[in-house]
Amino acid sequence: MKSLLFFAPLFKPHAKRLAVALLLSLITLAAGTALLGVSGWFLTATALTALGVSFNLFAPSAMVRGFSFIRILSRYFEKLVGHNATLSLLSDLRRWLFAALFPRLPLADRSLRHGDLVTRMTADIDALDTIFLLAIGPFIAALVLGSAVSAVLFTLLPDAGWIYLGAILISVLVIPVALASATKTLGRQTVDAAANLRAHTLDAIAGHDDLVSFGQTGFVAARFDAASQRLAMLRTRQGLTTTIAATGVQIVTGLGLLAIVLVGLDAVGAGTMDGPVLAGVVFAALGSFEATAVIVRSIGKLGTALASAERLHQIATTPIAIGDPARPIACPKTGSVTFEEVTFGYPNAEPVLADLSLTIAAGEHVAISGLSGAGKSSLLHLVLRLFDPQAGAVRIDGTDIRDFAQADLHANVALLSQDSPVFLDTVRNNLLIANPDATDADLYAALAKSRLETTIRALPRGLDTILGETGATLSAGQARRLCLARTLLAPASIVLLDEPTAGLDRDTELELLADFPNALAGRTVVLATHALLPQNTPFRQLVLRDRALEMV
Repeated sequence: MKSLLFFAPLFKPHAKRLAVALLLSLITLAAGTALLGVSGWFLTATALTALGVSFNLFAPSAMVRGFSFIRILSRYFEKLVGHNATLSLLSDLRRWLFAALFPRLPLADRSLRHGDLVTRMTADIDALDTIFLLAIGPFIAALVLGSAVSAVLFTLLPDAGWIYLGAILISVLVIPVALASATKTLGRQTVDAAANLRAHTLDAIAGHDDLVSFGQTGFVAARFDAASQRLAMLRTRQGLTTTIAATGVQIVTGLGLLAIVLVGLDAVGAGTMDGPVLAGVVFAALGSFEATAVIVRSIGKLGTALASAERLHQIATTPIAIGDPARPIACPKTGSVTFEEVTFGYPNAEPVLADLSLTIAAGEHVAISGLSGAGKSSLLHLVLRLFDPQAGAVRIDGTDIRDFAQADLHANVALLSQDSPVFLDTVRNNLLIANPDATDADLYAALAKSRLETTIRALPRGLDTILGETGATLSAGQARRLCLARTLLAPASIVLLDEPTAGLDRDTELELLADFPNALAGRTVVLATHALLPQNTPFRQLVLRDRALEMV
């Protein structure tokens, strides 16, 4: 519950709309209860009228129509207001989570898998809608309505009042609390199993080529099947537990109504209550139990919601690994990049760099090759200060980058990698990400340097052409060139290229590598690549081997 209280400030801006939704829910339940009560009284009295008892049909008939109309309207607006408030709340929760994550990326806990992170950003956020829309609202409404019906019964039929009060408290409090207790651990296990399944799925998609090449598809399929079966088993247990609780509520409801009928029949026989009034009371009591079914279904999901809240709280309060200095200094717009006896390794792993020193002059282009896992990407990440070295320093123009504000550093260092994204948007908006103030002339100049200007001008709407998902309307080489153009638009004086030609055919790879020197002229460039560079390339070529750099 502490994790839920952590999110309370995010609920406050939506409190009014949530309160309106709660009021409408209460009106809906009250109108439904009154409708059943009046209908029971009306039908019974009408039957007695046929036996010769005088009865006015118009008033109760109007009441039935009125309560029906109120119930329809209140139900509609309850869904409209409640869902609108909940969706707005979930939107705020997502913005809050992204804002909390940005200063914490990359996460210090590298054991958190990609699929688990995706789950926390999607499914765990969605699970929180259970808290109000399906649990708190119906719970409060049931208590208020149950209190009102109890007051009526204590007035008309005191003995039945105690019976009803006991039944409604068992249905609204006792059984849901027992269900919440029974599903708390189960909910956490279900959330973990779902996250594990998503992680397996994303891992298999990302590593598909390697899995096929090494003949591991059978192993991965078996692992996926085992994860699916565990999740299905946990959800079946969760559903069975909820069904048992719902059955218990129905039994309590039935026994309570039966007891009320028996007590009422004694009162009718004694002449202290009319038969039509008894029918109305019984039907009204039945209608008041409507909210209990919703409560049980939602409480069955409460364990999942609590586990999701705990996971979100955990990731949002993770210590910030890389912080800004108390008094940052301005990052130089130009200058050399120096690695000064740098030692770096990831947590619980051997260092990938040891006492590494390298000086790259301002405007110089350096290419670093090496085996996978040798530390090429780590070297670039240190320049971006995604991590700090365990020893030594990375300097720009002689100043330790830890003395700069990260935003200032990132504005002066641009990264182009094989994973640089092309968004489902126009060519223009894909480019303006790097420089929102760029003119069309600036955009076409960058496209010309990346040798993509002719292609874009030939599109039906030029810069305003919408690209497909992940740039599907472009070839792989064109998509990479578009990302290069975006990098050129950035005001950064230092450009890091991390395997920018990976996945391209050799001809396209050579063309792109040959274009880099001219396109990036005047900027300091560090290229990490497996590719064999073209002959006569102006890059100073180094190889990273055994945690140290060597000349090629």
